[in-house]
Amino acid sequence: MTADTQDRTTTPPTGGRAARRRSATRTRTRGQKIRRALLWTLAVVLVALGAGGWWMYSHLNGNIESVDLDKAIGDNRPQKVVEGAQNVLVIGSDSRAGENSDLDGGSSVAGARSDTTLLIHIPAGRSKATAVSIPRDTLITRPDCKDEKGKTIPGQKRAMMNSVYALAGPACVVNTVEQMSGVRVDHFVEVDFAGFKNLVDALGGVTVKLDKPINGSKGGIKLDAGEHRLDGTQSLKFVRTRKGYADGSDLGRIGLQQKFMTAMLSEIKKQDALGNPARLYKLADAGTKSLTTDSELASLTKLSDFAKSMKGVDPETMETIMLPVAYDKIDPNRVIAAEPNATQLWEAVRNDQTIPAAAKKSPAKAG
Repeated sequence: MTADTQDRTTTPPTGGRAARRRSATRTRTRGQKIRRALLWTLAVVLVALGAGGWWMYSHLNGNIESVDLDKAIGDNRPQKVVEGAQNVLVIGSDSRAGENSDLDGGSSVAGARSDTTLLIHIPAGRSKATAVSIPRDTLITRPDCKDEKGKTIPGQKRAMMNSVYALAGPACVVNTVEQMSGVRVDHFVEVDFAGFKNLVDALGGVTVKLDKPINGSKGGIKLDAGEHRLDGTQSLKFVRTRKGYADGSDLGRIGLQQKFMTAMLSEIKKQDALGNPARLYKLADAGTKSLTTDSELASLTKLSDFAKSMKGVDPETMETIMLPVAYDKIDPNRVIAAEPNATQLWEAVRNDQTIPAAAKKSPAKAG
């Protein structure tokens, strides 16, 4: 071994592997610090998102009011005939309370009535739906009902359909529809003017197509035949239009309401609103404001699960029908259920069967 070799062997290393080890140690230390910082940052973000998510969930849940139908109605309800089929009653309230006071006539109208009563039947296969509109001027037999304070309100014959809500609230409307149809209502959804307007605006408007013009009277909406993009305020006027369209009756208004409902559902599907979290929250916030449901739907989770179960229903194939009615012989400004057409309609809905053509014909029609 040469001296030169000996020197290289015995001299303590000051570079090379030792330097690399020291560098590696420093690198591990920095890496650990960075990882710890990232983990803490991630933890903070997750906590913030969790808190925000909880706040949003609580906020939206807090928008929803509910009614326990079984408690409000009692045992006087039809039995469910076909498991898997669903019947949802949609009630449009014309309440002028709160935010509604500035909309479409505002404080000049007192009280609240059911401006729209619509029974949506979804068959067991959940691939299509049928919407049956009940004219607000229909004379019906209202059963005994309890109001929101628990006071019993005696039943009445030849009561107007839209007066039921004003007397005893949504549960009585459900009870009335069940008694007149024999159809078990699984769920109900009530929305007022402000909730409707806000939902349309959250969508950015809804496009409707008219085959004839609307020449609205004072305060109404005027539209030429053709396609129109309507905002929330215009949409509210559209679905409430009576005078200036067709024969100016409530029957003509039902046609516009059904047209708008289909257009709105198509808009939601077109925008893939349920697949966009930001847009979904915006819609949910708008849609749940001023919303009342039965207690079995009264949470975001339950509403979401129900909406998912309806995913296979295509708005383009939804059938819209008006309860067959005839003009009342005593009061020509009112209508009554036309028989045997109405009975055939309700029987088909109750048994989840195809609705016969005769059950869709109404002696009283909008001109």
